[in-house]
Amino acid sequence: MPLTTIGFDADDTLWHNERFFKLTQDRFQALLADHADSDHLTERLLAAERRNIGHYGFGVKGFTLSMIETAIEVTEGRVPATVIAEIMQAGREMLAHPIEILPHAREAVMALAGDYRIVLITKGDLMDQERKLAQSGLGDMFDAVEIVSDKQPDTYRRIFARHGDGAQNGVMIGNSLKSDVIPMIEAGGWGLHVPHALTWALEHAEPPREHPRFVELHDLGEVPRIIAGIGGDRN
Repeated sequence: MPLTTIGFDADDTLWHNERFFKLTQDRFQALLADHADSDHLTERLLAAERRNIGHYGFGVKGFTLSMIETAIEVTEGRVPATVIAEIMQAGREMLAHPIEILPHAREAVMALAGDYRIVLITKGDLMDQERKLAQSGLGDMFDAVEIVSDKQPDTYRRIFARHGDGAQNGVMIGNSLKSDVIPMIEAGGWGLHVPHALTWALEHAEPPREHPRFVELHDLGEVPRIIAGIGGDRN
């Protein structure tokens, strides 16, 4: 069956995102420098994020709550209220940061929009993702937008059945091997990996290099050419 539907991830695929988490984490480490070294804080914060994903989901709000939890833990409950207030302010600033489109993002989406159904598939906080999409100026290019709590093979099966002809006739493009590429391939589709310089530790995974439906790109500028080649696939 021919390729009919293209999915794009949003954060760190179409626009920068992880850099703002990194800057806030550096700020967090500076606030708590008297209580723990940076490596220890990084480990404790990552452990808190891993524990809390099931409760708070992905995004800035869960990250902020995990920072507060970590601050309480490493200070044994003695963290000053002023530090908590500054962590909360850092979270609010993250929710208001301006959108910075990645190179070739607009051109890649525009090049495909006339020939395929284009779907934005992103996870995270609903209001924050809607804000970023609106500010990006890319919203009108998508036939559909799906903001999901997580990305699993069944997630892609449902989305590509709803907006296309099934995952086997679709491609998912994203920076995360764990969330964008591997589960889409497991659902029966193509996974195009566009690496970003910064990737959250919980999104790391080994690339399925031997799989015939895995492609790794240098940047989004390669997307139209790769899609054109895949479009003739009948496997």
